Amino acid sequence: MSINLIKLCVGADTPEDLRVWREARAAAGHRPIVHTRQTPKRAAELLDGGSLYWVFKGVILMRQRIAAIETMGEGAQRRCEILLDETLIPTAPQPRRAFQGWRYLDTKEAPIDFGEAAHGDLPIELARRLREAGAW
Repeated sequence: MSINLIKLCVGADTPEDLRVWREARAAAGHRPIVHTRQTPKRAAELLDGGSLYWVFKGVILMRQRIAAIETMGEGAQRRCEILLDETLIPTAPQPRRAFQGWRYLDTKEAPIDFGEAAHGDLPIELARRLREAGAW
């Protein structure tokens, strides 16, 4: 059974900002990695089809599949690297309160993917406002 992670997208105000930043990093030869101090204890569940859901300004709007989790270093130098799939998948907007680091997100609580059939040409910002108002 898979589980997901949720993390604030620090440094990117919109999904497009994240996309542009990821493309620039890929062009420079960097892999899509998220660094954390703590290795998730439920790594096996995360690797069983889990994703990292990105929160932009208090709303989940994007996700990336988790490809690998690796703990590196020892003692004070210990850290975890979470390798993500390069594909950024838009999700239906879902409000989230601010938090530090990352949190687990149960699959049944995760927002659905925001495929072409789900939104047509509806701008993400409008979709977010409709969701907040309870009209979506």
